[in-house]
Amino acid sequence: MQVALELNSLTKKFGNLVAVDNLSLKIFEGEMIALVGPDAAGKTTTLRMICGLLGKTGGTIKIFGKEISIGDKEIKKSLGYLSQKFSLYGDLTIDENIEFFAEIHGVQNFITRREELLDFTRLKKHRDKLGDNLSGGMKQKLALACTLIHTPKIILLDEPTAGVDPVSRRDFWKILSELLKTNVTILLTTQYLDEAERCARVGLINEGKLLQFDKPSNLEKSLTDQFIEVVCSPIRKAFKILLEETKIQNVQAFGDRIHFSLSGSNMIIPQVIEKLKNSSINVDSWRNINPTLENVFISLVTDEEKKIN
Repeated sequence: MQVALELNSLTKKFGNLVAVDNLSLKIFEGEMIALVGPDAAGKTTTLRMICGLLGKTGGTIKIFGKEISIGDKEIKKSLGYLSQKFSLYGDLTIDENIEFFAEIHGVQNFITRREELLDFTRLKKHRDKLGDNLSGGMKQKLALACTLIHTPKIILLDEPTAGVDPVSRRDFWKILSELLKTNVTILLTTQYLDEAERCARVGLINEGKLLQFDKPSNLEKSLTDQFIEVVCSPIRKAFKILLEETKIQNVQAFGDRIHFSLSGSNMIIPQVIEKLKNSSINVDSWRNINPTLENVFISLVTDEEKKIN
């Protein structure tokens, strides 16, 4: 498979702050890759360097084997970038917004392409609506159409479904799935781990460092600890008790249940349950569960913090 996008030791510093720290990864043509991490992890900074909006401090960026830098025309030709705050024009219709971005990218005969994108994003029946009158989900679809108007080979999506309702999120992902069939390469950032699991590979990033980069299934299998789910009440009291137990890690509360991990044998689980019951915790049930990407990420971040401390 051809490498569409390659980052080698990509670094960005703002004074003494290292926003992106020696980031290296290869993305193959036709892949959809997710960068996952909290706010200020370096995700947006990475995308802005790739698309030439921000200069890099060190490292290289290659598009289909060619090294690129700020001002390189290859960036504008090959990449489409949907930023977190995409600048649609509220006083223009959907048609007019797409036409405007076609002119920016020098697309001469855009009419046919616009019709294809309106069909593709399911916006054709809304084409005469003003940007200000669109829902959040429709605005994101329009933003994607504007990003695709010049037929880029690689698209960069910065948290494309943030703040979008669940139905629109699902519809947006259906569109991305259809887009992959055209062999477009997609690099997106997200804080939604359920979205990341749909991608071919996932990069877990924190404080500018790439912690792991692999298939979601491989990342989940990388944790060897047991993961337990306990349904109990009162949940806050149980959470506090489990946090104080030295043999228990990765304690997370979800509604009426708690997830945690154990590095010991199964024999310790009854002891944990007994301790909860002796502390006046009502335990309805418990079971072994498979680790999730969230478990993997928290485990990796915890390990990094231990190394620093």
